[in-house]
Amino acid sequence: MKKKTLRQALRVHVENQLSLYLFVGVLFMMGVIFGAVIVNALSSVQKENLLNYLGHFFQGLDQKAIADPKIAFQHSLGSHIKTLGLMWLLGVSVVGMPFIFVLIFFKGLVIGFTVGFLVNQLSWEGLWFSFLAVVPHNLLLVPSLIIVAVSGIAFSILLVKNRLIQRRGTIYPQFLSYSILVTAMACIMVFASLFEAYLSPVLMRMVIPQV
Repeated sequence: MKKKTLRQALRVHVENQLSLYLFVGVLFMMGVIFGAVIVNALSSVQKENLLNYLGHFFQGLDQKAIADPKIAFQHSLGSHIKTLGLMWLLGVSVVGMPFIFVLIFFKGLVIGFTVGFLVNQLSWEGLWFSFLAVVPHNLLLVPSLIIVAVSGIAFSILLVKNRLIQRRGTIYPQFLSYSILVTAMACIMVFASLFEAYLSPVLMRMVIPQV
């Protein structure tokens, strides 16, 4: 019964905010495309420096000399929770909505640049490596960020309407729902960070490119 109710609530939420989901999704994809395009704007020296850094990383990965998984998990989760907390804070402020758009675009840009550079410099080897290194944990991370972004934007719009235009009264129930949703997405990010710290290195070792 609870699963059915949760599923219905999620469906209603997506239907009510469908236009925002489409807009944020397109914004994220624009970030990915822009990040991939930036690779072509790098100078040969910049590309060489990045490739040398990748070479050291691949060597450390092959020799299992990269960061301890526990430390990697802590850093990964800390970074994701900070981003989530910032998005929550921006969502409960009237002026924070534009910055949520910036964060989503920047997330797409980072992913696009990473994948674009690997493919640009390492061809098919880079494609397979980026697929195993970047895609798996981001299948959990990116939807979570988009859900929080849409909810934050919707709550900001509600704040503007209720506080600056119509003044309808309390919005505590909506604030509570928004905060609970952010907390649920934080739980998903725990799993994304666990995957990134413990399983991603194993997958990456299977297809380490030759630099």
